[in-house]
Amino acid sequence: MDVIALDDPTEAQIREWHDVVAAVHAGDPAGDPAPDLERTARGLLGAEPGARRRLWAAADGARLVAVAALRLPGEPGADRPGEIDIQVRPDHRRRGLGGRLLAVAAEGLRADGRSSVIAQVLAGTPAVPFLESHGFECVLTLRGMLLRLDDVPAERVARLLAEAPAGYRLVRWRGVVPDDLAAALARAKHAMADFSEYEGTLWDALRVREMAEIVAKRGDDLYTVAALSGAAIAGFTEVVVPSGCAGRAAQYDTAVVPEHRGRRLGISVKAEMLRWLAEERPEVREIETDNSGDNDHMLAVNEELGFRVERESLEYQAATGALPASGA
Repeated sequence: MDVIALDDPTEAQIREWHDVVAAVHAGDPAGDPAPDLERTARGLLGAEPGARRRLWAAADGARLVAVAALRLPGEPGADRPGEIDIQVRPDHRRRGLGGRLLAVAAEGLRADGRSSVIAQVLAGTPAVPFLESHGFECVLTLRGMLLRLDDVPAERVARLLAEAPAGYRLVRWRGVVPDDLAAALARAKHAMADFSEYEGTLWDALRVREMAEIVAKRGDDLYTVAALSGAAIAGFTEVVVPSGCAGRAAQYDTAVVPEHRGRRLGISVKAEMLRWLAEERPEVREIETDNSGDNDHMLAVNEELGFRVERESLEYQAATGALPASGA
């Protein structure tokens, strides 16, 4: 089978790509909604501010049977890992297709001056032994949790907000952070316990704006609630409502800076987010999130709100030099 680059995929190739993603979802169910063709198309065609994307596929005639997407944040040679996602139709696995796509993507990483690459996969799926057999090491465990808003009565949200600690002011914004809060938000993001620890990239005002612009470019809506202590952001939470929302939103980052922990700020900003979504986006009925498996505090906050564990994901990382060469 041929491995081809899809730098400018056609409508037919986008449909074929989506068919691969849908087949993988059906074979390795994770409790997530089935993938949407329009969203797949936006992901393949949309130009992300601050990042580039390379696409490859293995084709059996005109039919795509395996696909690989490589995201390259920042400029070439940036001290940030690439992000790889390889998916193979269940009925075409164990034929070396994933390895061939990984080797081609590795050449793309080397050409872009990247020293490492990360991948996120579901625990218990064939993707785990595949990555481990190619030199990837697990660096983070993520608990996938789901909150059903019908299980959170408005009275509970009101009670949690009434119990918010004194001395803080809750603010909220949609889209890109206001200019006067951009630097404060960047400082607060350093408190996150996520893969930024090994990603080696610092948050600054430019990067927080870049992230919001990426979300907007996809057609999604980013909502942020922050707790202010004077001019500093003591804690914050973010939720993204996807374009054409079918009822499920995604929790993005939540963090409380160390000197403000232990005062229930995390649950306060999340409760304010629930109140805001109920007012502005009543069609949202579920919120999904991923939490680091060792982040006991945030897991406890989410469980108190009503989140329940649905799946476990794993973050893997590999040095580019350890990946196979194309044609080897």
